[in-house]
Amino acid sequence: MSLINLYTPLHKLLDKSLAFEGIAPLLLRLYLAPVMIQAGWNKYQGFEGIVDWFGNADYGLGLPFPMVMAFLATAVELLGGILLLVGLATRWISIPLMVTMLVAAFSVHWPNGWAAIADASSWMSDGTIMLNEEVINSPNKLAAAKEILQEHGNYEWLTSSGKFVVLNNGIEFAMTYFIMLLSLFFTGGGKYTSIDYFLAKKYLVNK
Repeated sequence: MSLINLYTPLHKLLDKSLAFEGIAPLLLRLYLAPVMIQAGWNKYQGFEGIVDWFGNADYGLGLPFPMVMAFLATAVELLGGILLLVGLATRWISIPLMVTMLVAAFSVHWPNGWAAIADASSWMSDGTIMLNEEVINSPNKLAAAKEILQEHGNYEWLTSSGKFVVLNNGIEFAMTYFIMLLSLFFTGGGKYTSIDYFLAKKYLVNK
């Protein structure tokens, strides 16, 4: 039996999984939706502080028109999260959400390097890739914090839900969300799993 004769039936069998291709974008949407909604809700709850942070060049981003920018960021994340949840206008809403993620990555998180959580043992902290002095110094900070807590606090209870870490606040999460949104931009909301699919089937197919 030739290789092509073996490959062809296996490929046809694999192609049967395409009946469920809508599951992948559905899972991306369900993952991203609460993240975006929560981010937008947090901005709405502290809107005045967000406006101040957006506009202040001394301790914030120093962006022009901070009121407008804060409103747009809040609206895009809240509305975008809801639209992603139901799979409506998925490709359209992914565009401003991607822009939001890029702005966050390069105006807020970029100085902190890649990692969201400081891990000096990571290969990305070896001094050659996005070196961050705070990441390199994180083991000393953690050791000092543990020593204080072990001496003066209930350390076993404090660490019962997980170990302490140092937040690095790098671009990792923002870029991960950007890549997920980019995928949705190309795939759409998903076959059989989004409102987009049924609207397109009714109004666009065979037109």
